[in-house]
Amino acid sequence: MPIDTAPRRQFLQWTAASAVGAVASAMARDWSGQNPERYPDPDVIALEPAFERLIQGNAPIRRLHTGMLWAEGPAWNGSGNYLVWSDIPNNVQMRYLPEDGHVSVMRQPANNSNGNTFDLQGRQISFEHATRRVVRYEANGSVTVLAERFEGKPFNAPNDGCVHADGSLWFSDPGYGSMMDYEGNKGELLLKEAVYRLDPDGRIEKVTDELEKPNGLCFSPDYKTLYVADTGSPKNIRAFAVQDGKLKGSREFAVMKGALSDKQGKGGSDGLRCDVEGNLWASAGWVGDGFDGVHVFSPQGQRIGLIKLPETASNLCFGGPKRNRLFITASQSLYTLYVNTRGAHFC
Repeated sequence: MPIDTAPRRQFLQWTAASAVGAVASAMARDWSGQNPERYPDPDVIALEPAFERLIQGNAPIRRLHTGMLWAEGPAWNGSGNYLVWSDIPNNVQMRYLPEDGHVSVMRQPANNSNGNTFDLQGRQISFEHATRRVVRYEANGSVTVLAERFEGKPFNAPNDGCVHADGSLWFSDPGYGSMMDYEGNKGELLLKEAVYRLDPDGRIEKVTDELEKPNGLCFSPDYKTLYVADTGSPKNIRAFAVQDGKLKGSREFAVMKGALSDKQGKGGSDGLRCDVEGNLWASAGWVGDGFDGVHVFSPQGQRIGLIKLPETASNLCFGGPKRNRLFITASQSLYTLYVNTRGAHFC
């Protein structure tokens, strides 16, 4: 009977990658940018050959900004050529301008907004913890409340969302912003944690409540699959089939354990994005060196790559004129890395 060598090959690859990561960590990477890393960046690690072609070999991980309390919700504005993200505890939205690296406060207060995205008309949508609302910023500066209640009860604390090609907005409501005053206003959760669809005509429908703490979510390139990160138990990523605005069943896509560390599955994923080839890029954290950063999965759910960061990563998005620049919010900092692929969608 032939012997399956795949587990042994994977073990050897991970062992080699661990050794590389250990050497890099021992050298105490300088994130000031004054002492650049040698190419290829030692913290961009291929766990499988499929990830090697997604790596831009002469591009480094860069820390663009630091000093926040909990950075979240990065979203790229293509028409304005800027990145917006939230610093939830500081109650602000920040903006990064790539032409000169300028970072400034974009909105304050921001109602402890978490996730951000843009609709098909280029208008910013934010998911607010403090008010338990989903809002849209209009071109004239006014704010439109898109959703704040379901079946007569206020949402728990809308968290993250993504826009479908048909114009509908899908968002998660795990309630973290109402579980503490640090990121919102502490209060009772009156609804089962769920994922919702908001249609262009204003109708709101619950699409699933089977996850314990549905968090980050994104669509596959063809919009036929919705990926949702569960930050409850068992800290996995689930894939749902999308058909006619409904979810037609789910499967476990990936379990957030077994990279270079965290064999027990203590860590988890929060924000998610797909590239044009269907690979899923997932933020990762709450473990430490060898886990925290970004995990990359093939369309089949195999972990193929790891971007190591010195902080727990909360969320990510693709941006830049070619959508080939990865932006990552991680605890107190904002990071970026050019990659050899493009984001599947405009935001």
